[in-house]
Amino acid sequence: MKKSIVLLLAALLPFFACSGQKVMPLYADSIPNSIPSPDEEQSTEQGILIISKVSRPTLTYYPAPRATATGAAVIICPGGGYSILAAGHEGKDVALKFNEMGISAFVLKYRIPDNKTMLNKEIGPLQDAQRAIQLVRQNAKKWKINPKRIGIMGFSAGGHLAASAGTHFNETYIDNPKKISLRPDFLVLVYPVISFRDSIGHMGSRNQLLGPSPSKEKTEAYSNELRVTAQTPPAFLVHAKNDFVKIENSQLFAAALEQYNIPNRLLVYEAGGHGYGMVNPTSPVRWMDEVQLWMKNMKFIRK
Repeated sequence: MKKSIVLLLAALLPFFACSGQKVMPLYADSIPNSIPSPDEEQSTEQGILIISKVSRPTLTYYPAPRATATGAAVIICPGGGYSILAAGHEGKDVALKFNEMGISAFVLKYRIPDNKTMLNKEIGPLQDAQRAIQLVRQNAKKWKINPKRIGIMGFSAGGHLAASAGTHFNETYIDNPKKISLRPDFLVLVYPVISFRDSIGHMGSRNQLLGPSPSKEKTEAYSNELRVTAQTPPAFLVHAKNDFVKIENSQLFAAALEQYNIPNRLLVYEAGGHGYGMVNPTSPVRWMDEVQLWMKNMKFIRK
């Protein structure tokens, strides 16, 4: 009996050795584009975990178990209208699900745009997303990650941030002396804000990032359906028809990808609204299962 227990613990040791999360400051030294200010970050449980007033960004690493690790990795950007971060059901919970798939995950606690803490609030979140990609890619060997299979995903406004990372990667907003590629290898966009144009954009997210009266030039610069090129990564998108973030956000992004023959899939729910996280209660279809299948078909998941 004792021998059986010892053997069982030995078998589980590799899993436990890799399953612990690690919280890392996103920047080793000073935070770029930052104004010295007190740390006013707050975390509350309102049925879901909400983090507000983020000015010190972090990256939390959830390594895939060694026995099942595929070498793929995903950086997760929770949503919250660029005002808060829904860091539980759109962050940690998703990371743990990816771990079950053998995929390492990183939850990005990105800065909330604020003129009190940033010199230029519109680029702060994108700086953090680029730094997350840079950090994961430069540590890929140490973390046993394939540097060519690193994706970024986001929910709602976090989807806007992830899409921005996938369409603005040729514009470097951080120090990058080693010229590490800031292009994600794939995108997963869940009920994303894609556009800031008046006709379909989510005005709350736009106002928080760009202010109440952005110029047409600025609005179009952050409307990611207009930023797609032949170099934009493949994407998996999820949207419900009755979402208050209009489904046209995902449809136009998918159509732009199609124009360049970039692989993509748009999973459309008949209902479900917004903010349901991994489980849309109106449908038996679990989009995370579909993401896993898509990643396998795209060869992002393989032993």
